[in-house]
Amino acid sequence: MLSYMERAMTVRIPVSVPRPSSDSNNRFAPQNVCRFLLFVLFLPSLTGLCNIPAVSQDVVVLVGSGSSVPAPLYSRWAQEYGKRSSRIQMRYLPVGTSEGIKQIAHGTGDFSAGEALLTAKERKEGSLIELPAVLIGIVPIYNLPDIHQELRLSGEVLAEIFLGELKTWDASPIRKLNPDVQLPSLPIHVVNRPAGKGSNYVFTDFLSKVSSKFRSQIGVNASPKWPVGVPAERSADMVDKVKAEPGSIGFVESQYAAKANVSSVAILNAAGKYVKASPETITAACSAVEAPKWNNFAVSLTNASGADSFPITSFTWIYLRTSSSDSVRATALENLLDWIYSDGQQYAAQEGYSELPAPLLAAVRKKAKELR
Repeated sequence: MLSYMERAMTVRIPVSVPRPSSDSNNRFAPQNVCRFLLFVLFLPSLTGLCNIPAVSQDVVVLVGSGSSVPAPLYSRWAQEYGKRSSRIQMRYLPVGTSEGIKQIAHGTGDFSAGEALLTAKERKEGSLIELPAVLIGIVPIYNLPDIHQELRLSGEVLAEIFLGELKTWDASPIRKLNPDVQLPSLPIHVVNRPAGKGSNYVFTDFLSKVSSKFRSQIGVNASPKWPVGVPAERSADMVDKVKAEPGSIGFVESQYAAKANVSSVAILNAAGKYVKASPETITAACSAVEAPKWNNFAVSLTNASGADSFPITSFTWIYLRTSSSDSVRATALENLLDWIYSDGQQYAAQEGYSELPAPLLAAVRKKAKELR
């Protein structure tokens, strides 16, 4: 028989029972693989938790899954938030934006994260809401070893590259934008992202706004049917692939590019200025869209107006269910969100992301509290 102390030390794990489906008996089905990974991810945590002195409350391990774009930030958040109390911990599994949305909609985990706007169907059927977490910039990165000047590209030229219409780096449209750069006659090797990725959604959203040809052939999609290129599964893989092959071009969140010291492109914005991603230009894009009301939490920030706006800016969102049947987990999640929208924001800048502007942060924090 368990002692009082043993009964008091229970660990709640947010792994829900899979819903019956045509794949429910297939252990290699995507949703079952993801659930297995969730179990493997948290097994070491449970081993550690067993050594925590017995307490009168349960230990709650909050589980999130989704995009790899904010994965370093969620890892830092998990580390810093876990220092506050041993009774509430957080873990994050980067499985892609689309898969993360599916998981939270089906009741697996406590939250998910990504860069795609929820559809009306996802909001209604999954009882989901998205809240901005921090700001990101998706930057085109390239590998031209002998080029040391700044490379400039417009959205239309980027669209032609990712549609496979421009084959070499010295193609006329690229030379016209870079008259002072001695571009090599080197084949362009496109690296893109596979289906279900938030960076796909943001990148195609921008290209669809500036290129009618791209909009008609590809459109805004987290799972675009790229006509050319090789896929990079994770954001870190994108950097590795581009760095490994001269002539390559791809796209990735700006902090990955900065930390890897890989060259990024200055992009022509809506005001006709060439702008590179930085905390200032990313924040400028957000302000151009959100000010003066600061209350639109589900909106595209790409191709924003303003001379200082970086044109491939986006929120990375936290996706949440609007109700919960588990009051203990709901209370723990409220505590986490309150921390993310207060003390947690400082770690965004430290990890290379951009914090939410103060007026927007106040509005999002208020909305998060209303979900209680």
